[in-house]
Amino acid sequence: MTDTADPVSGIGRSGDQYHSQVLGTSPRRKEDQRLVTGHGRFVADLELPRMRQVAFLRSPLAHARITAVHTEAAREAGFRVFTGADFAAVALRAKSALPSYVETAQPLLAHTRVRFAGEAVAAVVAADRYLAEDGCELVEVDYEPLPVTVCAWSESAQSPAAPLHEDAPDNVLLARTFDAGSVTEALAGADVVVRRELVTNRHGGNPMECRAGVALWEPADRKLTFWSSTQVPHLVRNMVAELLGLAEGNVRVIAPDVGGGFGVKAVLYPEDVALCLIARAMPNVPVKWVEDRVEHLAAATHARDHRYLISAGFAADGTLLAVEADVTCNVGAYSVYPWTAGIEPLMAGGLLCGPYKLDNYRCTVRGVATNTAPSGPYRGVARPSTVFAMETILDEGARALGISAVDVRRRNLIQPADIPYKMPSRLVDDSGHYDECLTKALEALGYDEWRAEQHRRRVSGTGHPVGIGMACYNELTGLGRAASAGPRMPFRTGHDACTVRVNPDGRVTVFSGVTSQGQGQETVIAQIVADGLGVRYDDVEVRTGDTETSLWGFGAFSSRQAVIGGGAAHRTAVAVKEKLVLLAAGLLEASTGDLEVSGGQVRVAGDPGSSISVAELARVAYLESNRLPEGIEPGLEATRFYDPIRGAFAAGAQAAAVEVDRATGEIRVLGWACVEDSGRAMHPQIVHGQIAGSIAQGIGGAVYEHLVYDEVGNLITGTLLDYLMPTSAEVPELIIDHVEHPAANPLGVRGVGEGGTLGPNAVLAGAVSDALGIRIDTLPLSPGTVWKELQ
Repeated sequence: MTDTADPVSGIGRSGDQYHSQVLGTSPRRKEDQRLVTGHGRFVADLELPRMRQVAFLRSPLAHARITAVHTEAAREAGFRVFTGADFAAVALRAKSALPSYVETAQPLLAHTRVRFAGEAVAAVVAADRYLAEDGCELVEVDYEPLPVTVCAWSESAQSPAAPLHEDAPDNVLLARTFDAGSVTEALAGADVVVRRELVTNRHGGNPMECRAGVALWEPADRKLTFWSSTQVPHLVRNMVAELLGLAEGNVRVIAPDVGGGFGVKAVLYPEDVALCLIARAMPNVPVKWVEDRVEHLAAATHARDHRYLISAGFAADGTLLAVEADVTCNVGAYSVYPWTAGIEPLMAGGLLCGPYKLDNYRCTVRGVATNTAPSGPYRGVARPSTVFAMETILDEGARALGISAVDVRRRNLIQPADIPYKMPSRLVDDSGHYDECLTKALEALGYDEWRAEQHRRRVSGTGHPVGIGMACYNELTGLGRAASAGPRMPFRTGHDACTVRVNPDGRVTVFSGVTSQGQGQETVIAQIVADGLGVRYDDVEVRTGDTETSLWGFGAFSSRQAVIGGGAAHRTAVAVKEKLVLLAAGLLEASTGDLEVSGGQVRVAGDPGSSISVAELARVAYLESNRLPEGIEPGLEATRFYDPIRGAFAAGAQAAAVEVDRATGEIRVLGWACVEDSGRAMHPQIVHGQIAGSIAQGIGGAVYEHLVYDEVGNLITGTLLDYLMPTSAEVPELIIDHVEHPAANPLGVRGVGEGGTLGPNAVLAGAVSDALGIRIDTLPLSPGTVWKELQ
């Protein structure tokens, strides 16, 4: 079988078709190239001399053997073509110490078999992307179709006619059971036992900027430079060096301005490594690839495709006695590098019980491979689904007991007096302020007023029915090295480093291991250093994202950067300040205890006339070492690491009132409130923006976004015409408030990057259920889904 252009995804189009059908432009027009390369100083916008562009030919089939790849026509036309055979010796292998984990290989370019529609099978290099797309049209691939598995919990998924990987004949790449207490006995003794089967919808991050990279190999120095839109530049350097057999010092990864990440860009993809190998095959020629939106929807990581079989037992007063769950996660065709296929299943099992006290807990999780795009980290990692499952089963228990949704939560929430609270999965919750968040959220929403309006409409029979939904959640932020629910990768992600250097002119340069994809990290790190050192904010410059100049850092994921990266910056600034004060004490002939540093000046307390500027101290430290007091070395800089044992939980609660049109199933949000414990907020405006943005993303996943495959593995929502994303018109006005209980870390901060995504699934499902008296078992809550449930 010879490949043809897939009518849904557009994979296999000619270059001209690519422009007219995907980009909506005409080919060959130079001004249109901005649509391909992006805007601003993003990786996608990077241009270097003699740059060549890469396009990937992708499989239109979800599962097939490759019997032949015909590249002759493309090569005769002058294109440089690479196939899976060229890179067969290199494969991505995500490793885990979990005993049940099945390690599988992901080829850079498929060469014996394709396992999902959209998998790259060849790469074509040309002078521009348009020509490279034309070159892809000249490459023909012969396929022998194989049986396809799409649904991870179908009867055939774990007894497949054609397993995806020989080492996993049942398609199960890992399984684990979390077990605490005596679940069977507790359920047997419960006054009420409720059960639900719940399914959450597959969707993805869709950052504003898709994936992009430029690679340059300089053979004289055996040096590879890779500009990448990654969230984890140091991890990418480590992995690329290992896979290419290079010294890490010879690999430089640069992540300049990156237009969004959301976890999707925390993965090392086959295309990234292929681009580096193409560069090595074309010395001194920079090669560039920019993913378009069709490619992103088809081949970047997906998430949230889960099924929960969950039972819970309650005492008559609403106390939660036991939870038993069976969780199946669709992990797609491959185990992503480095997070493994375990990232979603293990987070689901480790955090399913959320912020609720529970002694008896048993949860079996499994990751099942299917002929769909690989699953990977996405803002909130599994917890939007687990919060939906847990909050739904609480609502079910409350209905069975005849108590309110608010009361059943308050009865079971972890309280400040319980802290530190050891969860059934052995994670330790250090927050406990969930009831406070819930109370403030309900007050901000106007809970009593909406209940009155709900009653009025029901009695009068006028207006659309109103419902109220709520959710409490615990966001695990700044994952420490003692985390017990992760994929057990061959490295621990607990620490970051920072260097703070006061230059001879008194200005400060910070080399931080954090990375930024639009979160304002440079602003926050500069604030932390200016505050810790006692200098003006405007005198601090922060450099990140370059492995050759920045200090080691694991990058952006798990809401860790303010907690861990900020902690490292604070510790380093304090260390430099200590030397600054020692130097000033010697020059001013004062006691260190009498000195205070602020605004770039060191002053003797109570003596306004006795002071010295940081700039003068820096000049002495570098240029006038003859004036240095005895025992003080030249220079004015320090490097410190911050390596917490545990992270910091952030408490949160959301509540919303909605009305539902029974005739169409359409949902209209009438009010939305969110309250989170962010600890000490470094920059309140950024904190507010993070929460608002994550709630918007959560609403998108709950109502609009759905990556749908047909029975033969074609992605039928493969463009933004079919894959719906919320705009400002769909996001309601948000009431966002805070409680502030500092965490036990150098700055007292708790991460806020993901918490907002955790609530919307549960809030909206609960609100629709409350309004209509129906059970919501499947997401998304599209009008069609709601209307169908009403019938």
